[in-house]
Amino acid sequence: MSPRKKIRTKSKFLNWILDWVDAILFAVVVVTLINVFWFQSFKIPSSSMESSLYTGDHLFVSKLTYGARLPMTPLTIPFTHNVIGRSESYSTSVQWKYRRLPGFRNVRRGDCVVFGFPNGDSVLAKAPVEDYHTVVRFMGREAAVNAFGPVIVRPMDKKDHYVKRCVAVAGDTLEVRDGLVWVNGEQQTVWPGVQLSYKVVTTGRELNPKVIDQLGLNVNELHFSPTLPGYPELPLTAEMLQKVQEMKNVVSVTPALQTEPTDYREIFPFSPDYTWSRDEFGPLWIPRKGATVEITQENLPLYERLIRDYEHSDVEAAVKAGSYTFQQDYYFMMGDNRHNSLDSRYWGFVPEDHIVGRPAVIWLSTDAGRKFPSNIRWRRFFNFL
Repeated sequence: MSPRKKIRTKSKFLNWILDWVDAILFAVVVVTLINVFWFQSFKIPSSSMESSLYTGDHLFVSKLTYGARLPMTPLTIPFTHNVIGRSESYSTSVQWKYRRLPGFRNVRRGDCVVFGFPNGDSVLAKAPVEDYHTVVRFMGREAAVNAFGPVIVRPMDKKDHYVKRCVAVAGDTLEVRDGLVWVNGEQQTVWPGVQLSYKVVTTGRELNPKVIDQLGLNVNELHFSPTLPGYPELPLTAEMLQKVQEMKNVVSVTPALQTEPTDYREIFPFSPDYTWSRDEFGPLWIPRKGATVEITQENLPLYERLIRDYEHSDVEAAVKAGSYTFQQDYYFMMGDNRHNSLDSRYWGFVPEDHIVGRPAVIWLSTDAGRKFPSNIRWRRFFNFL
């Protein structure tokens, strides 16, 4: 008779405890395997993908589509990603190399993709939501660390997860003209959920709250200016735009574009030599694995971080050689809420090894601005993407 059997014959209470331990361990192992190899739960934290994905949407993200990325930081508290409470939930004492299982296909233009935030390698402990690299560009590293530090350095697979739409893949040349995406000289599809901002002038009155609700507008992004009078930037899809233009109290609707160059510290590649903005961006070539590009002082700001931080190669050697051959594919991601999305226009390329998976289904959706049960978006339950 096994030691376990002997204990079970002597103590029913201990037997009950052991049964629960068995069940919990089994659940941990099974759920962990599912999360690693098949599907992972993900919640939309912001409005950057509206009106395609809403704040409060709970997704199952498929790891099978692009191939599951095997764990690189295996010592992690189960059911956590990178934090538990106010502490990191993992140990970097064991680190494995990047490996990915074969998937059904590669990332395509138009895919909604979940990935590790490229700039999430460094996090300010007292301002974890802020982009460390942006804060440093504006404040300087010493001031940033003194104000919001210390700095937490995270491994690649423990960066925060983002979800955006892939608008350009490796080997493409991307441009943004008047807020619209062009790839390889052709204007790309404007997906039904894509929102652009418009200046909406009214007769002096705000839009009816019921109409705003029916349109599906995010009230947190609406600002009515009495001096306009109207809305300086109202995010609208093509369908919403048509409805707003037909309203009796709307005088005019014009695109709210940012065409003048902005502070170079805001827009990739953060160089005064590149006078781009959110709505006038590029042309920009997206690096492809195996492709060799000439490296000059002029284009170095575009590819320096890739060479140094993502491919761990010698930037000075690349400059001296005058060329560099990329070791992996890269992608350019943008939010569907084009004027309220911190995306590749603000932090650059997404490396292939940062790709987590593709949103497959919305299994729950809640609106934090409403009380139960009206906060539940029933129409979004089990929407396949």
